[in-house]
Amino acid sequence: MYEIDPSRTDLAYEFRDNPDGPHSPELKLVINRMRMMPMEQRPVLICLERGRRWMLARVPAVRGEPVECFEERVFTDEAAAVWEVFRLRWQALTGQELA
Repeated sequence: MYEIDPSRTDLAYEFRDNPDGPHSPELKLVINRMRMMPMEQRPVLICLERGRRWMLARVPAVRGEPVECFEERVFTDEAAAVWEVFRLRWQALTGQELA
């Protein structure tokens, strides 16, 4: 399985600057790896109002348990919301924080 190189922050910032793509082949590998991370404890977004508001949440460790919602983490900018999920997944997979 592809392992993300934590020193390749250039790929993270490529995503931040253009979350909808097109993405470089290297960034595609990173995104695919993030999509393959275990579901339990995976950060996700919940759409509160279509195209207007999103809330950060986390998939539970046990299937069937409720999703953990972070009501204080509501976004009105979709790009900022998607970037936050990317940052959290990056940290979970690499152990490194992104600014």
